[in-house]
Amino acid sequence: GGTSGDATDVGGVLDVQSVPPDPAPGDTVAFRDLARDQLPRLYSIARRLVGDDAEDAVQDCLLKAYQRYGQLKDGAAGPAWLVSILVNCCRDRGRVRSRSPRMVDVDELEHFSLYRKIAYEDPLPYSDSLHLDFLAGFGSEDVRAVLLRLPELYRVPLVLVYMDGFLAKEVARFLGAPLGTVLARLHRGRKLFERELWDYAEENDLMRRVSS
Repeated sequence: GGTSGDATDVGGVLDVQSVPPDPAPGDTVAFRDLARDQLPRLYSIARRLVGDDAEDAVQDCLLKAYQRYGQLKDGAAGPAWLVSILVNCCRDRGRVRSRSPRMVDVDELEHFSLYRKIAYEDPLPYSDSLHLDFLAGFGSEDVRAVLLRLPELYRVPLVLVYMDGFLAKEVARFLGAPLGTVLARLHRGRKLFERELWDYAEENDLMRRVSS
């Protein structure tokens, strides 16, 4: 997916006239360069974290980042710094939209295996590569829809580690959580993602689409 207009046009997302002027003009130029380079990546992450609220979340992120840009001491850390701000903006939006987080039965989750479920149900009886064909039925929009079904608690680390390539310890720093907590959320998040893949496929007749 893409934003309305040019997804790489910082001016279309961030109106620097709407925030307090930066005392260092050079910082404004450097920030614009950083934001322009990172905007497609920020939007991609935001789409996975908050869906249709992605543009608003990215705008929140860039406004906050612009106001705090003087705090960034290492230019090389700029991309990760922007992502950390974006993650918090997405979490804020998620809290506003969902006042009561969805509960997950951890014990039931531990016993679920997508691999075993597919083998047992055999949804594609004429397939020689059953599991691969099942996964091939999911387009990018389907995957995004499944991600948005997950509680934010699990969705955020899954997206950042498995889809955007951050280390678990970096995500722990973004979230202000112990590394062990993030690792536990990644484990449970993977299991929950597998279960939601199966449920989504059943609800949307993906197996029929693959076999037809």
